Amino acid sequence: MTSQTSPWIETIVRVVRIPQAAFGLFIISLTVLSALLAPVIAPLEPEAMDFDYLLSGFSSQHLLGTDQLGRDTLSRLIYGARVALLVSVGSIGLGVLIGVPLGLIAVYFGGWTDDIIMRLMDSLVVFPSLLIAVALAAALGGSVTTIIIAIGVANVPWMARVIRSQGLSIREMDFVAAAEAGGMSPARIILRHILPNSLAPVIVQSTLSMGYAVLVEATLGFIGVGVRPPTPTWGNMLYDAFPMLEQQPMLSIFPGLAIFLLVLSFNFVGDALRDVLDPRLKGITH
Repeated sequence: MTSQTSPWIETIVRVVRIPQAAFGLFIISLTVLSALLAPVIAPLEPEAMDFDYLLSGFSSQHLLGTDQLGRDTLSRLIYGARVALLVSVGSIGLGVLIGVPLGLIAVYFGGWTDDIIMRLMDSLVVFPSLLIAVALAAALGGSVTTIIIAIGVANVPWMARVIRSQGLSIREMDFVAAAEAGGMSPARIILRHILPNSLAPVIVQSTLSMGYAVLVEATLGFIGVGVRPPTPTWGNMLYDAFPMLEQQPMLSIFPGLAIFLLVLSFNFVGDALRDVLDPRLKGITH
């Protein structure tokens, strides 16, 4: 008698066996723990000013130095992880919440419904997602909620297109025709048959998009339309550090490195999930 392992557990095990994905999961887990435990592990309050250590280098009082206002760089990095993760998860969640139902409706009903929805998505795709996010963030104001909305709206068409492209092939399967012949309602067919069999590319796209969301949030902060101070973010840390680039370059290097590592980690995990979940790539070894 053999015990059967959950497909999700098997997928996680296969992903972890890929070195790049294991590294990515380690960095993401470390970032999540830092964000959750920020009040405990941060040595100082992120907005506390130490006028005896303005633009200081490494010291026992400030392990990663301070900025021009004497604020502890390490503490601001730790608290900045909260915003980076909240924006990435929240914005991609919003994109999935809106885009996936639109894509499923377009797949199932087709015809003019599909045309209207996809032409609307195409009209959004014409504009770069960063440009949409900048415009919405500037119009709605700089808060975590508005940044989530701005980046999430920009991701809606991509999620709709991904689920639609996968769902079109599922829609023609025999089990869907059998469910229709059996009198199953459209909502149940979508939820029980089309959606579960179309989730794999959505998971991959969502993981990759989380890295892009971190980058967009940092970009918005750097150009001054992101989350407003005093909330510390990696983007506004770069914005504050830019005038001090020659005097204290480490102020730019630390948040830049944090952004780079988290974006790279999401990309590594997303690529590994694509290889594991895509049946066409099952024969490829790493």
